[in-house]
Amino acid sequence: MAVLSKIRQRSALMIAVIALALFAFLIGDLFQSGTFSSTSKDVGSINGKDISFEDFRLKVSEVEKSGQGITPTAAANRVWEQEVSVALLTSEFDKLGLRVGEKHIIEILKADQNIGQNPMFQNAAGMFDLAKFKDYFKANPAQAEYLKQREKDAVLNAKYQIYSTLVQSASYTTKAEGKLKYRMEADKANFSYVGALFSSIKDSEVKVTDAEILEYMKKNEKRYKAEESRSVEYVLIEDKPSAADVAEVKARVNALLTGSVVYNQATAKNDTLAGFRTAANVIEFVNSNSDIPYDSTYVAKKDLPAVDADRLFNLAPGEVYGPYVYGDYYCISKSLGKKLGVNAKASHILISYEGAQVPNQREKRTKEEAKAKAEEVLAQVNANPESFMMLAFQYSDDSSAQQGGDLGYFGPNQMVKPFNDFVFSSSIGKIGLVETNFGFHIIKVTDKQDGIRLATVAQKLEASEATSDEIFAKATQFEMDAADKDFNKLAKDMKLKVAPAVSVKAMDETFGSLGNQRNIIRWAFEDGTKVGSVKRFEVANLGNVIATVKNIDDSGFAPIDQVRPFVETKLKNAKKAELLKAKMNGSSLEAIAKATGSKVEQAVNVTLDNPVLNGGVGQEPRVVGNAFALAANKISAPIEGNTGVYVVKTTSIVKAPAVKDISPYVVKVKAQSAGDVNRVLPALKDIADIKDNRKLFNY
Repeated sequence: MAVLSKIRQRSALMIAVIALALFAFLIGDLFQSGTFSSTSKDVGSINGKDISFEDFRLKVSEVEKSGQGITPTAAANRVWEQEVSVALLTSEFDKLGLRVGEKHIIEILKADQNIGQNPMFQNAAGMFDLAKFKDYFKANPAQAEYLKQREKDAVLNAKYQIYSTLVQSASYTTKAEGKLKYRMEADKANFSYVGALFSSIKDSEVKVTDAEILEYMKKNEKRYKAEESRSVEYVLIEDKPSAADVAEVKARVNALLTGSVVYNQATAKNDTLAGFRTAANVIEFVNSNSDIPYDSTYVAKKDLPAVDADRLFNLAPGEVYGPYVYGDYYCISKSLGKKLGVNAKASHILISYEGAQVPNQREKRTKEEAKAKAEEVLAQVNANPESFMMLAFQYSDDSSAQQGGDLGYFGPNQMVKPFNDFVFSSSIGKIGLVETNFGFHIIKVTDKQDGIRLATVAQKLEASEATSDEIFAKATQFEMDAADKDFNKLAKDMKLKVAPAVSVKAMDETFGSLGNQRNIIRWAFEDGTKVGSVKRFEVANLGNVIATVKNIDDSGFAPIDQVRPFVETKLKNAKKAELLKAKMNGSSLEAIAKATGSKVEQAVNVTLDNPVLNGGVGQEPRVVGNAFALAANKISAPIEGNTGVYVVKTTSIVKAPAVKDISPYVVKVKAQSAGDVNRVLPALKDIADIKDNRKLFNY
């Protein structure tokens, strides 16, 4: 079973393309409730092919169980993207009739080091042995079943490799394209122009309505397509302690500093109880009176509460400090003494070898070769300690090489024993060589931190039961009143703040600054929830959220308020262009410049490849393109550019001499299409008929 366990740790043998894992998941459980809010049995469909809810939830459950700490909704979103991608690509594979053989599948499986580099599957020369691999799974039927699933994944990946190669091979760059590239870089235009800039008209002089933005989005539908959304406003009534609650905790903690007298019913006498200052057993006192148990750890100054760190760290043994506030707690602390070197900081250079427990070796070497190399590097470090960082960059097999070998601060026993023992037994500046299971380490101790042990009584500042009842009553009253009153006016009357509206989609989890509030989003998309609907939610460690739906957008486009910052300027410039064109009358550039309050500018040696106009105007490809197309001394019609409206008069076009070898320019053009394969999947999604019913299911 050890082999299977190792293989499962690296189950994704996927190629890192299109940022998607193209593999199927195994069996599990998706939804927390396991129930439907719809009679539908399909979670969606792709080009008419249904995705059953049952299969979908099993795959999502497997993602949840992957140990990545992923939420059910995030898992569902990930699996949905994978289902869509796999379905669309598989359809393309089938259309092309792609087939893969055993050799290709084996090569995919071997890409996993737990298979390809597993000693159980290698021959005496350390090479992958297909016969051993097959024999192992023949002798282990249970694991052979698992291998069948892995082979399915490998088939999919192998087909994708072929498909990617076909797409890349189909992208061909001709000599004519290379010649055009050369001309765009080398041909030069000289022309005069007048530019009436959009900035010459104030934004306040042109208005853009929501209707105009929506019309623009409709004309550019693919660019602005979006899932339906809800805009939700809310008020938060925090479940926090009142002034009286804080005063009570403060008084209680203060009282612990000194002794108290209590009546002992058993003896019918008063007993004097020691306070924190004089308690004989400080640990017992803390555990009896604190909401946080006693912690015997020595704490470095940097890890103490920032505001009180100096005072706390410099306490003499037995001295008490406080009360003070730390987060949600009211505290008093007593020093139980300091300890030198509780944390250490070190840098190292790791020289690993074949068989060592290290993931990224710079070069293959035996243990003996690694030791010799480590001793060589150690000699260099000892000769020039200042070279440690550069030598780590150059030689270290550990990921810390990028930081010059710096491991930061760490406490005792956080590192493997030989490493730990060297660092904590050595003084600052000491350099040495240590062997561990990871390889040979050249270590430099760079710093140490002293620590203090504190006995701290911490009592939480929280709402009392009476305060929580008042908060609950207030929140409930607001919820009931908001059902038939103006939400914002009611909040103002009750001295509550309405948070800015949050725009959410059906499968979102994050709800504005409140973080993951899936239950609020789910409610916003329920069938019975309409504009103006109100509901109260109790949020753990926060309080009561009373939410109302401000707007429902099922237009299929992104919300206008989100699009406006990107579209408004474009539409305003289009309106400004018409105003500027109307002014650009005249038979000469000088007359047009006078009419627009501009001046005649000169453009010298401008190319199509870099169509930049002087004077900080920036790139104006349409203007430069017109200049190349104009006959000499002809004046163009007004040209709407990126920054304004232009009129040009071409002086001359300087043609570059012909070149014999056009291949460097062919290479340049070809490089521009190198990533075309990454555009395939988005293109397939654009033309696909995808129905997403995930929001109909409770989870």
